[in-house]
Formats: sequence, structure tokens, C-alpha cells
Amino acid sequence: MVRKTKKELEEQIGSLYQASKDLVGDFSLETLLTRIVRLAQAQVQAEYAALAIRDDEGRVVNFIHSGMSEEELHLMPHPPEGKGLLGELQQKHEVIRIPDIEKDPRKVGFPQYHPAMTSMLGVPITTGDKILGQIYLTNKIGEAEFSLDDERLMKTLAAYAAVAIINTHLYEHIVKRDETLNQQNQDLSLLNDLAQGVANSWDIKEIMSRTLKKVLEYLDIETGEIFLKDRGAHELRLALLRGDDFEAFYSKNVFRIGDGVVGKAAGLNKTLVVNNLETDPRILRPELAKAGFICQAVIPLQATREVVGVMTLSSKKEHVYTVRELDLLTTMGMWAGTAIQNALLQEQTKHIAVLEERERIGMDLHDGVIQSLYSLGLTLDYVKAILEEDTSESLEKLNYATDGINSTIVDIRAYISDLRPRQIQENLTFKENLDILLEEFQNNSRIPGTIKDEIQQELKLNYENTLTLFRIAQESLSNTARHSKAKNTDLRLWEEDGRVYLEIIDNGEGFNID
Repeated sequence: MVRKTKKELEEQIGSLYQASKDLVGDFSLETLLTRIVRLAQAQVQAEYAALAIRDDEGRVVNFIHSGMSEEELHLMPHPPEGKGLLGELQQKHEVIRIPDIEKDPRKVGFPQYHPAMTSMLGVPITTGDKILGQIYLTNKIGEAEFSLDDERLMKTLAAYAAVAIINTHLYEHIVKRDETLNQQNQDLSLLNDLAQGVANSWDIKEIMSRTLKKVLEYLDIETGEIFLKDRGAHELRLALLRGDDFEAFYSKNVFRIGDGVVGKAAGLNKTLVVNNLETDPRILRPELAKAGFICQAVIPLQATREVVGVMTLSSKKEHVYTVRELDLLTTMGMWAGTAIQNALLQEQTKHIAVLEERERIGMDLHDGVIQSLYSLGLTLDYVKAILEEDTSESLEKLNYATDGINSTIVDIRAYISDLRPRQIQENLTFKENLDILLEEFQNNSRIPGTIKDEIQQELKLNYENTLTLFRIAQESLSNTARHSKAKNTDLRLWEEDGRVYLEIIDNGEGFNID
């Protein structure tokens, strides 16, 4: 065996050192491993070289080779399995350097079509007590076996390789973590946009449309639906569809809770994903598969503990939903479900308010206008009976009836004013709006009134406070017209200590506060 001179060794080590410095700066694992293999092959003059990286279970996850042709690789039935000498190298932190593989008792033989190999040098790549993989070289060119100098060089290279591989893994982890954080930021931005959009709306159609549009655009899905529970809470009815192939989706637009994937998602309050619409028995609309749709996700729209509907996402492309995407869709389903439930409650509140107002108007008409008309009817019947007998009394009763009719007309006008209240005109000042309000009050009630304005300049109030003051005046005058039996009313407006005051006084009957 020819030993190298000291100068040759120094030059080789210097070359290896410079090449290893370059390795540490390479963050592409595949490129890094290829460079390590070729560097090792060149440094020790080997015909064949390979590098295997293994996971924590000992399985080969990366295998890089040099020296064998693609045809030779294609003919071999499988890559190295880590048995025999390679298994020994994996299990122990020791270098293997032998002149003839066939004569070593640890060998298990080569697979069919494997090229002939004699001498071998195998070096583990380790970090602490953990083996990352191994470099092994075979068939020393021009020599019968690898030298001790070759072994030392490969140990040095293996140490550099370990640092480079660890750096690469750390870099990949940082990149992956950065991608995850960026994706989470995008998800949070989407949720924030959706929350702001639906939280300020009482319109169910707007809430559904905004939610579905954002989800379809964000996940690049072609078609989406939203089903809402009916009032009986036993069925889901299609309320909104965005996308194409309307006929396929409207082939069945009502599902009972628990029926099909749509009904099951609502019944279980759980997101369900179907990856094959053609074969899955939960799909009750075969027209979807005929239209070319492949997969579908169904997300419950949940508010508190109640499901108010479901959202479906259907695609003609394969879409494997990640855990992150499913968590995002679940959260969006909760936001949309809560907004829809709030809008439904708002509608119910308005409906109850209308019913209560109808009942109040009915009671007022019954106790006021209808009673007055009934009394007037009795008076007129009495006039007919005494008309020929007592003309003066008949005339008195007719005058009484006329006054009663006029009073009833005033009451009816007051009710109409309540049902259709005047709106403040923003292009007029508060005083001008108050003048118009008082004029209408006098026309409807026949009660004269005046306004005493002690504020010389323009009223310094924002719009909300101005509107509140106008509504107070409006309600006060309405009560005067309906209940006070007043002959006169006066309004006084003044300012004191930075505050604005409005006083409304009438000379009506009033009421006993006790």
C-alpha cells in the first residue's frame, strides 16, 4: 500500500477543509448529500460511493449514490436494506474498513445485477449519540484496500457532513415554521375580515353571501351552498348557491336532519368530507358526480350549541383538506352561524314589536275611537227619536255629535301621525324642523301652539343628539294630542351652562301621579 507524503496529506486535508466549509453553507438537503458523496469519492479515489440518511426508526429516507449507471440501478430489485455490513455500520458507531467484502463473515451478499465490489470503507455520520446515516465507499482505485489516511479523511468529512445535515434540517424547520406562521396570519386575517363583515349586518342573505364568497375564493373551490334549518328544525333547505351547475345542485334542495352527508353533518354537528362523490353512499344527489364534481366538504353553521344550517364546498378538482383548513372552516362556520342566529333573533324581535304595536293600536282604537263612534251613534239615534218633538234639544245633540266627530277625527289623525312619524330633514336647522312639527301638530289636533326660541345662534348639537331632541318633542306633542284634552301648548328652547333644554307645556287635564 502506497502511503502519502506529509505534503500530500496536508494538501488533501486543506482541500477537504475548504470543500467542507462550502457544505455547511448549503441548505438544500438533496444537493448537500450529492456534494458530500462526490467529495468523498474524489478524496479517497473510490469507484463507488453512497450516502444513506435514516430516520429515528432506522429507515432510509435519503439515498444518494455515485459510480453506478442508471441502467445498473434499474436492474437491481431494491436499494440497500441495511443488512450485513451496512446493518453493522448502522448499529455501531465504528468505522468499517476491509480489503475484501466477500471474505468478511458479516456480509449477506449483493442483490441480483449488483456490480462487483471488493474493498470497502464505511464511516458513520453521527451527532452526539445519534446516528444520522453513513457514508460508504467501495473499490479503491489503484489499490487493494482503503488506507488509514483514507479513514481519517472520511471521519473528518463525516463530522463536517453531520454539521451540514443538522444545519439543513434546522433551516428546513425554520422555513416550514415561517410558512406555517404566514399561513396562520392569512387565516386570522380572513377570520377578522369575515367577523367584521358579518358582525355589523342583520341581513341573513348578506351574511351568507359574504361568508360563502370569502371561503370559495380563499380555498379556490368552484361551488358552495348554504342550507338553513326550517322553522320546524327537522329539515335543511337550500338558501344560497354560488357557482355553476345549478340544475345538479337543485336536483335535491331539501334534506332531513340525518339524511345524506348534508343532513348528517347537521345532526352530528361535525364537519364531514367526501373524497369520491360517485361511490360514497352518503351522497343523495348523483347529479353532482355526473356534472364532474369529485369531492365535497360539509361544515355545520353552529351558534352556541345549536346548528342553524350547513355550508357545502364542492370541487371538480381533488382537494385534500388539511387539519388547518378544517379547523379554519369550523371556526368560520361558528362565526357565520352566530351571525345568522343573531339576525334571526333580530327578525323575531321586530316581528314581536310589530305584533305588540298592533295590539296597542287595537286597544287604543277600541277604548278611544270606537267608543266615541258608538256614543255618537247612540246620540244620533236619540236625535231621530226626538227630532219632531223637541227641535232645540235635537239641535243641541247634533252640535254635540258634530264636536264628537271632529274630536274623533283629531284622534284618528294622531294615530296616523304615530304610524307615520315625521322624519327630521337634515338640510334644515333644528328650529325649522320644530316649526314644521308644530304646524303639523296644530293641523291634526286643532290645538294652537307656540315656540319660544331663546337661543339666538344655530344649535350646537351633533346629529344624534339633535335627532333625540326632535323625537322627544314629537312624542310629547303626540301624547298632548291624544290624551291631554288641552286647549293650548307651548314649546320653549333655551341654553344654559353649555346644555340645551326643551320644555313642552300644555294646559290639559294631566293625571294623578299617585
